[in-house]
Amino acid sequence: MKKNYSDKSPFFVLFVSFVVIKKVKGAGGIARFHGRDAHGTGETDRCHPGTPSPLLLFLPLHGYNEFMPIEADGLILREQAEAREDLMLAPEAARSANSRGRQRPEVPCPFRTDFQRDRDRILHSKSFRRLAGKTQVFVSPRTDHDRTRLTHSLEVCQVARTVARVLRLNEDLTEAIALGHDLGHSAFGHAGEKALDAVYREFVPQAHFHHAEQSLRMVDLLERDGRGLNLTWEVRNGIVHHSKGEADWPQQIGWKAATLEGQLVALCDRIAYSSHDIDDAMRAGLLTLDQFPAFIVNRLGTTHSARLTAMVGDIISASADLYFIRMTPEMTDITNELKNFMYLNLYLSRSMAPRVRRSVDDTITGLFRHYMEHPLEAELAADSSVPVRARLVCDLIAGMTDDYARHAWRQTKRKKT
Repeated sequence: MKKNYSDKSPFFVLFVSFVVIKKVKGAGGIARFHGRDAHGTGETDRCHPGTPSPLLLFLPLHGYNEFMPIEADGLILREQAEAREDLMLAPEAARSANSRGRQRPEVPCPFRTDFQRDRDRILHSKSFRRLAGKTQVFVSPRTDHDRTRLTHSLEVCQVARTVARVLRLNEDLTEAIALGHDLGHSAFGHAGEKALDAVYREFVPQAHFHHAEQSLRMVDLLERDGRGLNLTWEVRNGIVHHSKGEADWPQQIGWKAATLEGQLVALCDRIAYSSHDIDDAMRAGLLTLDQFPAFIVNRLGTTHSARLTAMVGDIISASADLYFIRMTPEMTDITNELKNFMYLNLYLSRSMAPRVRRSVDDTITGLFRHYMEHPLEAELAADSSVPVRARLVCDLIAGMTDDYARHAWRQTKRKKT
């Protein structure tokens, strides 16, 4: 993804360009660049003949990478991007050059950082495309405007990148985590997740299903016909640690993710769904503003835009020291109360009619039991053990869209009659 510095003055861009030039310039016409080896485990010194011209370093800052050669006077574009990260990001931000690496070593991309490469792999994955057919809150949307799991992920990404840009965190890492955080979510939203967890435990009592863990399993093992996406450790850590469930956001400590970017996505996930689910529920006539506690409306406003502005501004203000990502105590209390209100008045009660909830349970449970009894229909080995088979059936159903799961269950019922 290209950085956009169009809002900066020409003097700022020239300053950055020449600082980068000075950074890579060495004695005797030799440009020395201090990079990282492919595993992110130590520094390597690379000597490049010649000094990059001001124009070669100026053009990428303005997003004209399509006109750039892969290698410019010995300094490849990825290393230029890494140098810009080192120059422009906050000291506490994650650097792609310092990544803990991938599970399987790879030759680095010549023009993308590792985090940019991860983002692209997620964006082009099958599991990302399937999010368009998975429920966010409403299993049977009342209008064409209700969110899906895909649009939710995009909104989380937009909110998180806005904050990351202001705090000078790594936007590419933030974007990769945000786009990938729900790749393992089941069909039918949290109702589907609960149904899948329950039926999985029927066959393996000690097992469980959780969408954050399934998202990690998706990028590690299930994508690319079992090869996985081989993402960096930082992206994987942010994905698996994004979910908070019904827990309150903590006051004094950061969320579980190891990077500030991962903590940011976890918080922006909550504020994004808290606000846009209100938007969808009000459009559907399930909630009205006068039902909300007055102190929440007074502080957050009455529109989706106002709510996001209030919460994003608070995160930026409270997290400016970059010790960990947080809100002010006042906004933390308000956000937690809003979450409690939404669970009580929407998620657990009115987000779907009882008959729809029964249909979700029947579909997920029926498919799981059928595939366990008839593994060949799921293209599974007939002689596999119960725990192994249950794990694979869980993977299969978790990957289905709402419509595909309904279709598969209708086909299954026809076979039985």
